[in-house]
Order: sequence, then structure tokens, then C-alpha cells
Amino acid sequence: MASAFQERKLKGMFAAFDADGDGFLREEDFTALVARWSRLPGVDPGTDLQARVTTLLMGWWAALRETGDRNGDGAVDMDDLLSLVDKLPAMAGDVTATADTVFDAVDADGDGRICAEEHRRLVETWTGRPLDASGVFELLDLNRDGHLSREEFALLWRQYWMSDDPGEPGNWLCGRFATG
Repeated sequence: MASAFQERKLKGMFAAFDADGDGFLREEDFTALVARWSRLPGVDPGTDLQARVTTLLMGWWAALRETGDRNGDGAVDMDDLLSLVDKLPAMAGDVTATADTVFDAVDADGDGRICAEEHRRLVETWTGRPLDASGVFELLDLNRDGHLSREEFALLWRQYWMSDDPGEPGNWLCGRFATG
């Protein structure tokens, strides 16, 4: 069972995915998420990257629905999301592949690195609104070179979605959350 820490960390993400704010995730919420991601530079409609992002996000919706929609009504709640999170350690390859697509979508200038501004854009794309991300990037930049490499990002992504250790920096990848 996902821990209280994981629930706190993912509560804001659940709310961001829940486009209509009704407390449930449905296919329409993920379609809205695809639309948000399609506003990023390089994820333009008709591009390979946009197809990858769509396939990725709708694939995670399918996995979430399979795990959590026990009554077949097309809706899942926060507990269902946490049930999927419990399965992620066995799906590490899928989580890393997700990080790879997200990295490509966020790396606006295509230089193979994510800078602080691109990270801010990632957080705002996930959450759907501007957020104060000051100081967060510095926690994530593991080698202190001012950028996140693809490898750093993949590690941080896995930590965000799978870690139960509050000390791991990846917990902050998608922005600030209530820690207590």
C-alpha cells in the first residue's frame, strides 16, 4: 500500500489531472492532459513527439483504469492511483520510458539537457497552472551543472513516482507539495 508520504506527494498531481475537479479521473481528463502537453514547443499536432506524448498519456490512463476501475464506470479515484503506484516498481522499464518521452517533450531547445526554465515549464504543464518552483531545480540538479541530463531526469522521475523516501530529490520533480 502506498505510504502517507506518497499520497501527500501525489495528491497535487491527482488534482492537476482531474481537469473538471470532480474527484475522479476519467478518459476526458487525460485527453485534457494531452491537450496541455500539445502546447509545448515541439509537441505540435501531427509531429512524432505529439504522437508519442499522446500514446504515453493515454497508455497510462489505460493502465490506471485497468488497475482501478473495478466497477467499470470509467472513473478512478486517488486510492486507485495509489494502487497503480504500488505496481510501479515492477514496471520500472515503463516508468523510465515515460521519463524519456517527457524529457524529449520538455527539452524545448533540443540540446539534450533540461534547464531551470524548461523544468518550470514541465511543472506548469503537469499542473496546468503557474507555480512557484523557486529553489526546486537546485534540489534536482544532482551534479550541480545547471542542467538535468537525460540520466539525471530518468532517476528523478523514478524517484518521483516510486519513492517512499522523503530525502530523495526526485520527490520534488513536479514541484512543491505539503511535506507534513
